[in-house]
Amino acid sequence: MVTKALIFSLVVVATSATSTSHVRINLGNGGNIEYSNGHATGSHSAPTYHPTKAPSYHPSPAYKPTTPSYHPAPSYHAAPSYHAAPTYHPAPSYHPEPEEPACAELSNSTWCLEDEDYPEYEIKHAIQYHLDKFNSLYADVAELDTELSVERPDTLEEETYLCPSETAYIRPLRAQNTEGKWRVIVNNINVHYKTFTQTTRIEECLTAGEDCPKVPICYESKCLQKSIYHRFLVYDPYDKYFPFAIESFKMPASCACLLGAYTLEL
Repeated sequence: MVTKALIFSLVVVATSATSTSHVRINLGNGGNIEYSNGHATGSHSAPTYHPTKAPSYHPSPAYKPTTPSYHPAPSYHAAPSYHAAPTYHPAPSYHPEPEEPACAELSNSTWCLEDEDYPEYEIKHAIQYHLDKFNSLYADVAELDTELSVERPDTLEEETYLCPSETAYIRPLRAQNTEGKWRVIVNNINVHYKTFTQTTRIEECLTAGEDCPKVPICYESKCLQKSIYHRFLVYDPYDKYFPFAIESFKMPASCACLLGAYTLEL
């Protein structure tokens, strides 16, 4: 009976010189096994199945490194090129004393009637910005205007002075206050069709410290300069919040004759 098993052939070859044997087994489909001296050799055809596609499943790694939660701060910090100015400016507690103005070098007085450096524009701008509060301060010193406080004589013969003196009505632009500091006085400033002025009357002795010329020589006498404290509304350029204030100034008021306490013996 012919079977459907694989047909194979057995070949035995014997040699007397070397006593070797050789067996070949045909497996079909191009494959065979050979035995030579008890050792199997042979060839096998490559498998006919070749996967045409790569596996569709790719397992992801179980461990996924995450971003570290700790970020060390850099040791170098570049300074910003832009520095924003603060919106709040505290008022300075210290006001540097202004230097002696140039107008004071031209006169020995403690006030200036002319001033080339007078800050007229700055004063006008400050008055407009603080108009209501400025008007309340100006009202306090407006009544101190002494321009018409003393009736002036029509002729010099109407008054007799024991000591010679000179009287004037002035509107100072700068003056030295009672603390010895020079201040800018608000004067001749026109704002909103109104002119703000401050006038004061002064009387200066022409022979202060000398004998009274109209007093007999039998009496010890001396001409004495008398002063009065006058208030002026001043402008302070160092105060950025409200640059106006009222300060006191010592001004010459009259020239008196001081008599001695005893009569000189002849």
